[in-house]
Amino acid sequence: MGWKTEWRSFYYETAEEPADLLLEPQETALLVIDLQNTYLEVPETPGDAARWQPFLTRMQEIVLPNTRAVQDWARGQGIEVIHARIACLKQDGRDRSLSQKKPGFNHLLLPKDRADSQIIETVGPLADEIVVTKTTDSALTGTNLRMVLHNMGIKRVICAGIFTDQCISSTVRSLADESFDVIVLEDCCAAATRALHEHELRVINMIYCQVMAADELKSLIV
Repeated sequence: MGWKTEWRSFYYETAEEPADLLLEPQETALLVIDLQNTYLEVPETPGDAARWQPFLTRMQEIVLPNTRAVQDWARGQGIEVIHARIACLKQDGRDRSLSQKKPGFNHLLLPKDRADSQIIETVGPLADEIVVTKTTDSALTGTNLRMVLHNMGIKRVICAGIFTDQCISSTVRSLADESFDVIVLEDCCAAATRALHEHELRVINMIYCQVMAADELKSLIV
């Protein structure tokens, strides 16, 4: 088993294996999405804290260390590392998209200068690495990331971060629609639950991206 045969949905159960992938570092970017301080906060009520504990454990034990390792590897290979985060420009959040104004979990009010909206330090930007700020799920919608990628000659984007079924999925679909080749690192991502994470990976795999583990990625370098 490997990335060519795993994470298949009904649509691709009988499809041929995809061709081998080779990464050209100068045409590749690693995009790390929404790994921000707010998502490491333990909910105040015991019930919510218990519900979110599996997610928080996955973040601390899997997503953050794996993402940092991939960032370090990418930097060593000459692959551009880019960061995206959710944050509003106005203190009252008037500039947010509708999806971030609706009540419930997705109701986000994260002013850009507040501590909880900042990128987690261990996976934060180094030197002149690009950071885009978004008020939508997709990192391409409402930012200049599309233009920046094209200007730098990027053709393939590797995605990591959260949440698999929300901002990762939206970004992957946007990138695919813009004809970028996309890779999603399944062990550098998380959704609120393992079931949601795995379901979304199967939905987007092979049509919008190729899903693989971080170790598999490292074998693709030219």
